[in-house]
Amino acid sequence: MDSKVFLPVILMLILLVQAPLAAQSNLLNARVPQDVAELNEAQIAANDESPLAYGYVDDRDVLWSKTIWEIIDLDERINYPFYYPTDTFNLAKDRRSLFDVLKLNLGKGRVKEVYDSPYFNNKLTYEEILEGLSFIDTLDLGIEQLNNGEPVSPEYINRRRITAAEIEQYRIKGTWYFDKRLGELRYRLLGICPVAKDIASVTDEAELVELFWIWFPDAREILNKYKVFNARNSSQPITFDAMLNARRFNSVIYKEENVYEDRTIENYISKDALRQLLESERIKSVIRDFEQDMWNN
Repeated sequence: MDSKVFLPVILMLILLVQAPLAAQSNLLNARVPQDVAELNEAQIAANDESPLAYGYVDDRDVLWSKTIWEIIDLDERINYPFYYPTDTFNLAKDRRSLFDVLKLNLGKGRVKEVYDSPYFNNKLTYEEILEGLSFIDTLDLGIEQLNNGEPVSPEYINRRRITAAEIEQYRIKGTWYFDKRLGELRYRLLGICPVAKDIASVTDEAELVELFWIWFPDAREILNKYKVFNARNSSQPITFDAMLNARRFNSVIYKEENVYEDRTIENYISKDALRQLLESERIKSVIRDFEQDMWNN
């Protein structure tokens, strides 16, 4: 066999042998349903992988950089892996939406760098995060009971809580930079934020609000432990960390760092969705063309 053909075949076989059956761990060896996703010691040791560490980047090696903010719209089919499943009770334990993964590990204290804005100035406690995810409204009859000095009946208290099903977008912040030592344009994801309609509003026209911003490098270890469903091959899922770092999603730029206090595109192009989209594409082109121009000049 020709060596040019033989080498790719060998590499493919190695990958197939080494790849774990992660979508339904222990599925083929389970004696009872409860054994599914329960790993033995050897499997735990084999799956104990840390996310691929970022290489050190010296400030002197950064020839050019631009920080941008983007929207990942969960209505788009390509972005469904970040939204589903919204119901984790009737599915395998290792299948969760990105919001469920973040919320679960925030509660366990595994993700600690959480802030109220993409500038990461004011840190949030877990109690403050929960406050933003829930809303308690007292109906008019309940207010009458309060005014009369009576305890409010439970049926007159309306409790609402944001779940994975209410998440409509993710907003991300990242920096594109040209590493002159490597001679290439690279991207570094800095922050991620789930977005949902204002829970205090009862109308469908409620505005979207940012729930909290997570410093992405702090969440990488956790996101690398949870797999995204692969519709083409359930035995070969990919982690949330790898999905986000590889930019396997569709997004629209809504802001870039600028002299006007980092104003959004909507601030200077209002009420014209087409022109806003064209401006987003223009910013993408500036970033994409920079590397090309480096080699053409």
